[in-house]
Amino acid sequence: MKKLGLVFFVLLLAVSLFAQGSKSPVMDAVRQSLARQQKDLEAAVEEMPADKYNSKPTPAQMSFGHLAMHIAEANNLLCSRVGDVEEPKQGKEKISDTDPKDKLVSAVKDSFAFCNKALSKTDDSKLNGEVKLFGGRTATRAAAAIILTSAWADHYAMAAQYLRSAGLLPPSAKKD
Repeated sequence: MKKLGLVFFVLLLAVSLFAQGSKSPVMDAVRQSLARQQKDLEAAVEEMPADKYNSKPTPAQMSFGHLAMHIAEANNLLCSRVGDVEEPKQGKEKISDTDPKDKLVSAVKDSFAFCNKALSKTDDSKLNGEVKLFGGRTATRAAAAIILTSAWADHYAMAAQYLRSAGLLPPSAKKD
């Protein structure tokens, strides 16, 4: 249900941007979502104490460190596909969910910096192009853009749950 709400929100935002004369209302909406989600997700991975990065709200769930790694990897893959640019090369070694907090926070921040660059000039004209996604599946760039914005919402909801289970308030719940 949350995903449908997010998809509806992105499409509604795109329609309102189109009504305002945007030539790329869908990608403008994705970039607006990026700005908001980047702020909250980066703050969430910074907020979690280092000693809680291996914790899980339940045994069946991934660790917070795995979530941080997943956010970085998903951003790099999906933003490269939507932006039609090469995925960034990570350093000599790939990140791991057991890496120290500072390395995982850096990977998340780097992935959002990459998304900003990859999506900065992307317009709606190529959204019907086919791209490869996870597991060799293919989809249009439009579908990849919707998957990307949905992933940000899912990732933040998970991060907020993990923070609350650690007794911390998620960034979006704090009064400015």
